[in-house]
Amino acid sequence: MDALDAMQTRRTVGRLVDPAPDDAALARAFQAAVAAPDHKRLRPWRFLVITGDARKQLGGLMAQSLKQRKPDVSSEDMERESGKSLRAPMIITVVAKIDKTASIPEIEQTLATGAATQNLMLALHAQGYGTAWKTGPGSYSQVVRDGLGLASGDQIVGFIYAGSMSAQPPAMAPANWQDYVSAWSGTA
Repeated sequence: MDALDAMQTRRTVGRLVDPAPDDAALARAFQAAVAAPDHKRLRPWRFLVITGDARKQLGGLMAQSLKQRKPDVSSEDMERESGKSLRAPMIITVVAKIDKTASIPEIEQTLATGAATQNLMLALHAQGYGTAWKTGPGSYSQVVRDGLGLASGDQIVGFIYAGSMSAQPPAMAPANWQDYVSAWSGTA
């Protein structure tokens, strides 16, 4: 699959099953990720690969985070929250490791991490795997960050659910690029 095809056909996949990407596929995907544009080569991204029983531990952290936000949460909602981490055979946590001493603004470091994430997802798609970029309150939770062993300034930019597609996602009507592009003439 060429790059343009990968960019135009990648879709969020709702149901991901085994097998997860193997070591060779991951190596190719991470090599693509770290090739993302990045000022001063700070490489402000880190990736945590979570598989097997570690997904249950992540689910436990998500449930703890929910309980902290909503102390009166029902046991059913706690169970549902902890089960979300089992929706794919692999979760890749993407972390923006911001260097606050660098001359590069934090927003640019975060955007570089987003670009690395997109490269990762496109590379997995090009190899036949499905992905879904998930966030939500757990992404911003100190409970989750601490549980994953992240440093105090680290930010989770997403949980990339990865695996094989149980079915092809429905085709989407392409957006009309012209709706989002205009020329600037030099005056407001």
